[in-house]
Amino acid sequence: MYQTLLTTLADNIYIITINRPDKLNALNTTVIDELGSAIDEIYNNQEIKSAVLTGAGAKAFVAGADISGFSGLTKEQGMALAKKGQDIFFKIERSAKPIVAAVNGFALGGGCELAMACHFRICSDNAQFGQPEVNLGLLPGYGGTQRLTQLIGKGRSLEMLMSGNMLNAANALQYGLVNAVVSQEELLNKAKSILSVINSKAPLAIAKCIECANAAGQPNDEGYALEIKSFGDCFGTEDMKEGVAAFMEKRKPVFKSR
Repeated sequence: MYQTLLTTLADNIYIITINRPDKLNALNTTVIDELGSAIDEIYNNQEIKSAVLTGAGAKAFVAGADISGFSGLTKEQGMALAKKGQDIFFKIERSAKPIVAAVNGFALGGGCELAMACHFRICSDNAQFGQPEVNLGLLPGYGGTQRLTQLIGKGRSLEMLMSGNMLNAANALQYGLVNAVVSQEELLNKAKSILSVINSKAPLAIAKCIECANAAGQPNDEGYALEIKSFGDCFGTEDMKEGVAAFMEKRKPVFKSR
């Protein structure tokens, strides 16, 4: 059914696996589109009570976006890219059925943003989280500036956003970014175990819990709109072009603040 996703449904739990292990499950337009379709399935299939989102292989949940697709994008195209990603990630966040991220390795850039759009996260002990977009002369565009700040606080969020440094599993647990850390072998079973308990509760009450918690965390959407504009603005800078070129050429970027 999908080119880049594997899906299974058992015991009312829908497991979505991003299946590009040779690319560390990096997000491209096909993955984003197919994720949107898979989330629609969660909304529409009455057999699905909850879902797990994870990555294929032992190295990565999603190790960022496919940077090669950024070359040559205009400011307007950059904004459109961010808007599309945000729209699909909002569908995850606003699902009336719980969607849990089982983070099985690197969750960087768009991968970290995808995990944060889920209702909560558990991770394997080799997981690494990060928003390294500044290395490309960019900032997160799929909601990362907003959700990271909501989840771990302004100071810790800004340090991660501005340094591009990664957060290991133990610190992610300490910061409240994840709910539990387990071995990679235990990860999916841990997610399914939690969801089995949740699935035994009243579905309408579960949906209201999600709706009310989202309302507490997001008093308005102005920050998300500003993120889209700022992400697009970066595509008009020489620094962004240099950052992407340096990444593709595997060298250190030389930023000139223009």
